[in-house]
Amino acid sequence: GARARGRTAGFALSAFGVTRQNGDMNVDGILEAFNAASVDYLLIGVINYLLRHEPVATFDVDFWIKNCDANCRRCERALCALDAAWGASAADWRPVRDRAPGWLGGQAVYCLASPEGAIDVFLAVTGLDDWRACRARAVAGTTAGGVSYWGLCDADMLRCQEALPVSERKPERLARLRKILGERAP
Repeated sequence: GARARGRTAGFALSAFGVTRQNGDMNVDGILEAFNAASVDYLLIGVINYLLRHEPVATFDVDFWIKNCDANCRRCERALCALDAAWGASAADWRPVRDRAPGWLGGQAVYCLASPEGAIDVFLAVTGLDDWRACRARAVAGTTAGGVSYWGLCDADMLRCQEALPVSERKPERLARLRKILGERAP
């Protein structure tokens, strides 16, 4: 599969106070922070597909984390280390280090900004019910920069795509994953 360099094209979220000199995402830096905090996660979304199969444009790193209090606190520590910011509204937007422990929980997804790049943290993923079962099927990988990660397996990536509304599905990704898995379109 394709191997991504540690940095990939992204964009700055200047409206939320995040700017980067070159607009690149530091994927390795984000993964290193999650690994250093011992977060139980699976890479999902485009970055997982990019690291394992072929280069495609992406603007964020998507994590599905094991949804338990201890892991959510570890994830909060990783996000603090990345100087990430989040808010339930524009008025509530601020660095996560300024939030009391326990803020992560209570909704399915959190979209954050950090100097290293945009980060989405999912506590639930449409089409996938059991984090532990998905983790058992997950694929271990290493970025071109040498950072280890765990990502959804191809069958689970396909399940995620098929669970989306038809208008949100990526036909070329569906076709590629079905080809990899030896399946035919329904």
